[in-house]
Amino acid sequence: MPGREDLPSTLRRSPEKAQHTWEKTHDSAVETYGEGERSHRTAFAAVKHQFEKVGDHWEPKGRKGPSDQQAAGGGPERRAPTAGGVDANATKDHLMSVARKLDVPGRSSMTKPELVTAIEKANDRATRKARGD
Repeated sequence: MPGREDLPSTLRRSPEKAQHTWEKTHDSAVETYGEGERSHRTAFAAVKHQFEKVGDHWEPKGRKGPSDQQAAGGGPERRAPTAGGVDANATKDHLMSVARKLDVPGRSSMTKPELVTAIEKANDRATRKARGD
């Protein structure tokens, strides 16, 4: 099963449902687009619809739906920056809760866009640490 072999480390530390979503979507995308970046982007888009990245793993979101501007717009012609798995469409209260969980310094005075950026950076640090980078 190619999806299981290509499963990113952040998903290996995530719930089985997130892994299954990535694998099934990846395998289907490989049949359509071939192996490569497009198949991986497609699989991550499916994961981001139901999960958000918190630290070095993915957790279920409180609601299903697009996680950022890129996911909402969609389509290969429309390239907007992604939030790296952060649910940028979540409420500020939710983002504050995630920032608290990740011990983001200065979170109490941050705006919603600043929280998204800070969480994304904290997630990247946690992932690098988990990988031993």
